[in-house]
Amino acid sequence: MSFSHRHLLGIEHLAPTDIVTILDLADTYAELNRRPNKHSDALAGLTQINMFFENSTRTQASFELAGKRLGADVMNMSMQTSSVKKGETLIDTAMTLNAMHPDLLVVRHPSSGAVDLLAQKVNCAVLNAGDGKHEHPTQALLDALTIRRAKGRLHRLNVAICGDIAHSRVARSNILLLGKMENRIRLIGPPTLMPSGIGEFGVEVYEDMNEGLKDVDVVMMLRLQKERMDGGFIPSEREYYHRYGLDAEKLAKAAPDAIVMHPGPMNRGVEIDGTIADDINRSVIQDQVEMGVAVRMAAMDLLARNLRERSAA
Repeated sequence: MSFSHRHLLGIEHLAPTDIVTILDLADTYAELNRRPNKHSDALAGLTQINMFFENSTRTQASFELAGKRLGADVMNMSMQTSSVKKGETLIDTAMTLNAMHPDLLVVRHPSSGAVDLLAQKVNCAVLNAGDGKHEHPTQALLDALTIRRAKGRLHRLNVAICGDIAHSRVARSNILLLGKMENRIRLIGPPTLMPSGIGEFGVEVYEDMNEGLKDVDVVMMLRLQKERMDGGFIPSEREYYHRYGLDAEKLAKAAPDAIVMHPGPMNRGVEIDGTIADDINRSVIQDQVEMGVAVRMAAMDLLARNLRERSAA
């Protein structure tokens, strides 16, 4: 397998071959995770530290489970109650961690670029678990694996990403990944939730859901990032659901075999109708959760191989 990167900080610097390498290995881990014995020794003897400066039960649990299934010693650091709150800088934290000699560092941070800064200051492999509005690479990769398994391919599909594009690192990473894999991407949402300069991303932009969803193969809904909003971006949740919430009537505009996705956690009745979210024939939301563990296992496995090769050199 050809994957030469020291860190996984974003999708931007990955080549299509890198993406395929991660997904192919993740496919094998998806099968392993369905067996009675779910363990591998790919990370045996290595230490994984999860540092989450933002709360995220789902992503942290997924990374923790992935590391343990690969045989790593896994430690979770609660950064909300750490010395960072007492004034310790990010660089101080990096230097302290480096002295502990971890092998894999999983970081989520509310500031864009913070994970990149940490990666420059430590000797271990760093995985970006989401930084500000910048990127969330493993989410885009697990979405890609879910799409590939559901549709049989990951190229030349019509994909609609709907909702709060402006505040979403998930949207940014997915736009980058799906673009690299030759898909046609449509962004649907109110103008207030579209980032400036969106036309430079090589996407189609729609304000009307019915028009934007016409004949698409994949419908990816996004959570309203209320914690990152500092103004009146939407009139009300009720009005937002009426215009941009996914219900049966709007979904009928998509291709008959279109799949429905959501990175979670979902606001039912705001971004998506609960019946659609639970529809086993259309919704792949639970598959996304399952593929998340497999993708994170694959990413850490590949980074650990490169780590061991550098140590041996």
